[in-house]
Amino acid sequence: MEEIVAATGWQAHSVRGAMSGALGKKLGLVVTSKKEGRGRVSRIDQPAR
Repeated sequence: MEEIVAATGWQAHSVRGAMSGALGKKLGLVVTSKKEGRGRVSRIDQPAR
């Protein structure tokens, strides 16, 4: 998450919203997020067919 915020200049809540809204709902991708040692890490997968 921190890398995306730094690269885009967006606020963290905007990045999360884009991931869940645009990628998750509109494109139908599966977005998962979990805490790891370096912070929160999001993963984007295609749904199972």
